[in-house]
Amino acid sequence: MAMIWTAVISTSRGPAIHHSSRVGRHGRIFLMPKFRTMNSDAPVCAREALQGSEQRITRVGKFLRRTGLDELPQLLCVLSGEMSLIGPRPLLADDPGASERTKFPGALEVRPGISGLAQVSGRNSVPARRKARLDAFYARANSLGFELVLLVRTIGVIISGKGFM
Repeated sequence: MAMIWTAVISTSRGPAIHHSSRVGRHGRIFLMPKFRTMNSDAPVCAREALQGSEQRITRVGKFLRRTGLDELPQLLCVLSGEMSLIGPRPLLADDPGASERTKFPGALEVRPGISGLAQVSGRNSVPARRKARLDAFYARANSLGFELVLLVRTIGVIISGKGFM
């Protein structure tokens, strides 16, 4: 993580770690850290709401997003109990998926995760409504075996790069 931090601050202006308010379990808002992958002047909003977001991603940021390394600071949220390794991704309050989740019972009842069913089912290519359905399914089907399968599938997605920007 120290090497990533150094790469981020040495190749672009601004802090290496970015914190954003996210919707967590039971709709509770918490601060989620990520390595900064966009220019420091980029607005904080859902990717779908930001026009020209591709041009705002830094060179190092493209690599971090493709490999998922930008998510490593979230391990601190796992240690604090705010997040889990596997679960629905915590969304920004203005993300279209946040309102979709409220329509599916159970989608907000589990601890959010660094990776989850929607991430291994296409990640950024999955529409918000389908992600919410997958999150609700995960909440109902949650078991240690299912989480282990998703953890292994996450590694496969990272290696293949499928579904990343």
